[in-house]
Amino acid sequence: MSLNLFNLNGKTAIITGASRGIGKGISYALARAGVNLVLIGRDKKLLKEVANQAKKIGIKVIFIQTDVTKEKEILFAVQKALEEYSKIDILINCAGVMIRGPIEDFSEKDWDRLFAINLKGIFLFSKAVGKIMIAQKKGKIINISSLSSVIGGENIPAYASSKGGVVQLTKAMAVDWAKYNINVNAIGPGFFKTDMTRDLYNNLKIKEKILNRIPMKRWGDPERDLSGAVIFLSSAASDYITGQTIFVDGGYLSY
Repeated sequence: MSLNLFNLNGKTAIITGASRGIGKGISYALARAGVNLVLIGRDKKLLKEVANQAKKIGIKVIFIQTDVTKEKEILFAVQKALEEYSKIDILINCAGVMIRGPIEDFSEKDWDRLFAINLKGIFLFSKAVGKIMIAQKKGKIINISSLSSVIGGENIPAYASSKGGVVQLTKAMAVDWAKYNINVNAIGPGFFKTDMTRDLYNNLKIKEKILNRIPMKRWGDPERDLSGAVIFLSSAASDYITGQTIFVDGGYLSY
């Protein structure tokens, strides 16, 4: 009975930012849990590669090239997902970018671009899928935040601000949509080995500094270390949890 609470077989999930990094890892994790996928991203070639790998697991997969800052493209993608599967059980908002630079030199253009992808994109996709879930009277939405939502960091003023916004948007959506049996939560990954963090990981001095603060003494792996939290928050096991952010950081915030 307890294990049935985590059963996701036959569910349908939309995953944004699915072509690489954390989104890619989450896509494979859900595929192994029996979830049919709608992969969203801007790089059609990379999306196709992820889709082909996921299909080998034995689930259904479609991919749709989409800019998450464009509401028209989002509405098109959501409609395509409905035509293919007739329902949307899970939305994972993972699309995001990192732009580094000191506050005094950070450009307005970079600030606006980062917020458009990291925060506005979550709002627009959740708005579109939320309407479907309201009609269904159920759904699970998971937003990908960051450690930077609760701690500072060097040269990441827009990124930290946007991820703090993700946490607050998660709470707002959770309150508004609880009456429709929609759970909205966030995951705050710690330091994971992805394209976004490659420069940090390849800098031995910075890498060691980070490792020294992680009690588990390793960087996270997107597919291995986020799968448990994603499956939990996507399943019936988390039906009474909403508006929360779960940090998956190897203990980083415990220091």
